[in-house]
Amino acid sequence: MTDAYSTLAIERHADGYAVVTLNRPEALNALNSALFADLAAFLDAVEHDDTVRCLILTGAGDKAFAAGADIKEMADQTYAQMYTGNFFALGHDRIVRFRKPIIAAVNGFALGGGCELAMLCDFILASEKAKFGQPEINLGVAPGIGGSQRLTRLVGKSKAMDMVLTGRMMDAAEAERSGLASRVFPHETLMDEARAIAARIAAQSPLAVMANKEMVNTALETTLTQGVQFERRLFHSLFAFEDQKEGMAAFVEKRKPSFKGK
Repeated sequence: MTDAYSTLAIERHADGYAVVTLNRPEALNALNSALFADLAAFLDAVEHDDTVRCLILTGAGDKAFAAGADIKEMADQTYAQMYTGNFFALGHDRIVRFRKPIIAAVNGFALGGGCELAMLCDFILASEKAKFGQPEINLGVAPGIGGSQRLTRLVGKSKAMDMVLTGRMMDAAEAERSGLASRVFPHETLMDEARAIAARIAAQSPLAVMANKEMVNTALETTLTQGVQFERRLFHSLFAFEDQKEGMAAFVEKRKPSFKGK
């Protein structure tokens, strides 16, 4: 399958994952409407494609994952235009609905919308050169793709308030300590590590992967009692699939499982 998008570069791999590169290096991969439309279209294309079980999202070039939303596109917009166009909703809502894992490989600046896009992914792998921030306050505005909400849930009120009110950047080491980034790697090995992790996820039962993603996301949206009940029901439901039988048989027989997604 050929993937042709004006703002994205797509690499599909035989190991069952795809690398999606934000490809606007001349603008430090700033997020605009065209990019979000391309990303939504690609997610539509691979949602039910069994050859793609996991995605890596990263940025072109050596400086930025995404340095923010495209200010030139927004600067002259009125409230009526932003409201009726529901600015940012397309990209945000489509990513939230995507059922397969998305790994953010943050290779440089992830600021404003770039930080928000990384947080929309299921977890963040960071280069040692990565920088995170919500500097919208410097423009007289505020986060608009969930930054004030997800950052607070990930790093706590104090750090989130500090970042959104001062516009300061958080480096990779602080991001990992604070729970924003899952792991930090040397800049030169970031993508190799991300590929290995994506391949490992893609080798699991895709049914179990989707269920586990739903469980963890539900933990942020509900009470402990309701979350545990949801987890238990999904756990029970996985026994309806051949992959459960294969996985447990392989464990007993001390061999590698071969999951079919059935």
